[in-house]
Amino acid sequence: MAFINTTTFSQPNANALLEKVDENMASENRISESTMIIHGRRDSRTITARTWSVGTEKSFTEYLSPAREQGTKMLKLEDQLWIYSPSTDRTIQISGHMLRQSVMGSDLSYEDMMDTRKLTDVYDARLEGEETIGGRPTWVVHLQARVDDIAYHSRKIWIDTERYVPLKEELFAKSGQLLKQTTFSEVKQIDGRWFPTAMRFKDMLKQGDGTEFIITSIQFNQDIPEHMFTKAVLRR
Repeated sequence: MAFINTTTFSQPNANALLEKVDENMASENRISESTMIIHGRRDSRTITARTWSVGTEKSFTEYLSPAREQGTKMLKLEDQLWIYSPSTDRTIQISGHMLRQSVMGSDLSYEDMMDTRKLTDVYDARLEGEETIGGRPTWVVHLQARVDDIAYHSRKIWIDTERYVPLKEELFAKSGQLLKQTTFSEVKQIDGRWFPTAMRFKDMLKQGDGTEFIITSIQFNQDIPEHMFTKAVLRR
């Protein structure tokens, strides 16, 4: 009698896994405060900010510290991005190749901050196996882009099997070159969802020890006034 491997029947559908990740990570709107620690070759810098966002279309960020960055503001409306600099009292639009530039010297690009679409909207998923990350069992899922307007042609994501949040992610170019790596930690239950409140980003093409991104407070499904997402708010 042939032996039937029953373990295959317990493996989840990869796209269904991705939907569960989106349920935890995405929201109709949110207000958050964050600390970004940029570990450069010689020293580290700490930047704090407050962000208001609605879905994947609208986002407004005001930088709070240090003094050099205080008052800098960033507004995203769909696929457009503007930045106001108090030192020059100018608003500039970031577009084209400029989107690939680093945000304040960090391992994040403007493109990274712009593309907040749900994973299920832009990638097809394939289950690759199981691994343990930081003592947590994870599903290893390969993502392949099904749209052209995307920074990373493929991804590899390690999804916590119980909490359905990413614990690690690798981002690849179309050539297969590893471009960036992210680890997620400090997973907390907030408003009925699991959410990682600490992330470490590493641009594999630049020197330095990466960028820590820590969410110090976050509120989901808040009432955010529409005027927060107008160009007038940049100079307020």
